[in-house]
Amino acid sequence: MATDPGLSTRPQPSMADVAAHAGVAIGTVSNTLNNPDKVREATRRRVLASIAELGFVRNDAARSLAVGSSTSVGLVLADLGNSFFVDIARGVERVMRRRGMDVLIVNTDIEPSREVHNLELLDRSRVAGIIIAPLDTHLAKSTVLPTRSTPTVMVNYESPTLAYSGVIVDERHGGALAAEHLLSLGRRRLLFAGGPLFLTAVGQRWEGVQQAVSRHPDATLTLDETRGLNIRHGRELAKRILDADPGAYDGIVAASDLIAIGLVQVLSEQAGFAVPADIAVTGYDNNHFASESAIPITTVAQPGEEMGSMAADLLLERIARPDTPNRTVTLEPRLIPRTSSLGEVWRRD
Repeated sequence: MATDPGLSTRPQPSMADVAAHAGVAIGTVSNTLNNPDKVREATRRRVLASIAELGFVRNDAARSLAVGSSTSVGLVLADLGNSFFVDIARGVERVMRRRGMDVLIVNTDIEPSREVHNLELLDRSRVAGIIIAPLDTHLAKSTVLPTRSTPTVMVNYESPTLAYSGVIVDERHGGALAAEHLLSLGRRRLLFAGGPLFLTAVGQRWEGVQQAVSRHPDATLTLDETRGLNIRHGRELAKRILDADPGAYDGIVAASDLIAIGLVQVLSEQAGFAVPADIAVTGYDNNHFASESAIPITTVAQPGEEMGSMAADLLLERIARPDTPNRTVTLEPRLIPRTSSLGEVWRRD
């Protein structure tokens, strides 16, 4: 693994340095790292802050750096509350396990500052490489992530300048799959629900829907750009539809499963209104709970585990051959039809 030449002349901070900086005993620093339950929360936080500020590296990580053979890689995920990212983690772990390597998983929880912190933390820990499923921010579009010389690969996002290798899914094709599914069922008054459109994945799904509908001159398409992709955004949209004109649409392509669930929750409770008889709904991402909804959600599934496995392979390639040209691997999504667009009709009388 290549190292920053500027680091070779800079002495690494010791445990004693951390103890002095935090104003605690060396034993407290050791317990913070190895037996955190023995340390009071306030003290633990102070020690961890000193570790972060000084850039202290644990002995096991330092030894790995010395021999150039760290046995751990870092995985930075945007949101572990989304089962899609859990699938990515499974794929990464499967490949790394076969190579005898451990995966250190950190969750950004959709917070940009936390994403930066996680990347810097893994970089200081001298992992062999980092896989990041980034937030859709300026950082993801930049040519330099805060990982210094640590080999880094993206998953679920394409580096616009190919500054990093990555694995993505064809989002436009996914949007088209959802729209074509509804059109094949005879739906002709379609609505795309999702947003904000400046999110790369949402914008590309919208483009795919437009392309599909353009091939059907008798079909119409309307856009409702929501402020987010959660259940409440779907519920709010459903209420607006019912208040304005319940018959305005006979099919909805939602940009996420959560929006679709929110839509179905409200629409299916309307007396005399049925899902999917009156309006069919599709989601996106194949979140595990979408299949467990009261009305199971038709969805566009991204191959999360395959994406994770491919990203792991790309990272191992980058570690072994740092001069390998960067490349993006594009995988195909697939449609999973469920009750929200076909099957048993649910009607509240």
